[in-house]
Amino acid sequence: MATPIDHADCQQPTVQTGVWVDEHDWLHRIFKSAENRSPKFRFPDLLGACVSLAVGCEDGQQRLVEYLETRLTLRDPKTERRSCDIWSAQFDQLMQAHRAAWNRFPNPMFELDQITTACVAIAMVHTDGPAQVLHQARLNLLERAQARRVATN
Repeated sequence: MATPIDHADCQQPTVQTGVWVDEHDWLHRIFKSAENRSPKFRFPDLLGACVSLAVGCEDGQQRLVEYLETRLTLRDPKTERRSCDIWSAQFDQLMQAHRAAWNRFPNPMFELDQITTACVAIAMVHTDGPAQVLHQARLNLLERAQARRVATN
């Protein structure tokens, strides 16, 4: 029987994206926090959890667009960015948002790093944001494990 270690070389890929520095710093604090243990989630997990939380809820698209149009547009567009990896499943969610009607002509077009940043910012405003991100990271890990199991059977 194959084990997860046997499949270490064929793990699901990650994709690189950008996050604005304030939101990256918040993710870094979660990464370093004492609550992030067993397992210790890394940036692809934490960023992916923020994306899942932001776009996965019923009013997610509305909250995302509202944040982009009313908050992010007021920030300096030259704000420093940090590179981050994200799991391909959550990158697909970002691409769906990027291709959505609200992001097409004649509406203003938001770039991928702006949408990614907005997903983190939405998670930041929750009173229990870090705990929700860690919980969602666990759910995303479970989903990846189940997908691997189905793929090997």
